Amino acid sequence: MVRAAIERPFVVFAAISPHERVLMSLTLKTNPIRVLFVEDDEDYREIVRNELSDHGFAVRSFADGDSLLGSLDTAVDADVIVLDWDLPNTSGIDLLSQLRRYGVNLPVVFLTGHAEPAYEKLALEGGAIDFVDKMRGVDVLVRRLRLVTEAGKVGPVLQPDERLLSGKLVLKPRVGRAFWYGKDVGLTLCQYNIVHLLASNVGRYLSYRAIYDRMHYKGFIGGLGEQGYRTNVRSAIKHIRRKFCKLDPTFSEIENATAHGYRWRELTASPE
Repeated sequence: MVRAAIERPFVVFAAISPHERVLMSLTLKTNPIRVLFVEDDEDYREIVRNELSDHGFAVRSFADGDSLLGSLDTAVDADVIVLDWDLPNTSGIDLLSQLRRYGVNLPVVFLTGHAEPAYEKLALEGGAIDFVDKMRGVDVLVRRLRLVTEAGKVGPVLQPDERLLSGKLVLKPRVGRAFWYGKDVGLTLCQYNIVHLLASNVGRYLSYRAIYDRMHYKGFIGGLGEQGYRTNVRSAIKHIRRKFCKLDPTFSEIENATAHGYRWRELTASPE
């Protein structure tokens, strides 16, 4: 297990006076957002760690994916994982896949210097909930992390062993798993969130924007152009349908009306 970097005061305080820092410390949440941060650049890792700490986050940092995987016990109490893309030995996108295979379903945000749309598309399709360009600064990351963790609190209050049922679909919110005819569909966290939203509103069409907000968080901007999110939603739904169809070629529960969005098909009564 790799211990988190030793805390030390951040050395650039030009924009924050001592008085402001005292006020900030008095207004920090009693239950700070807990972040697992993987970044191989030691200096940058320390800068981000300290700035997030100044904003009231509790951060545990790691130099590579192996260090995080060797400390998965820390994920039990964490709220969100922040990954760099270019990590030694195992890239951030491959590390995300490994985390999901280990059953770690925490929301993942990429903080990377690769701002190209192709990287963002790959990250979001791989199950990341957000994608932040390092050049945009830590203040943007702070806002995104708060939105992500707040979005994760939305949903019905369930006991740990409760399940959501809709016909042949069984959802297990505690572990973020969807089952069809008793078999795990193998959804990413983002895909699970979409299915959970649709199945919680059986028979009601949900707009592209509502589904996109559930994929990420309310107000998230992505894709190309003002309506770019529609393309992302269609792509996500296509991948979800494919996974269900692998288990059941007759799967047709997700219905679409271009003007309205998508819905989980209403259950039909079995003939007596």
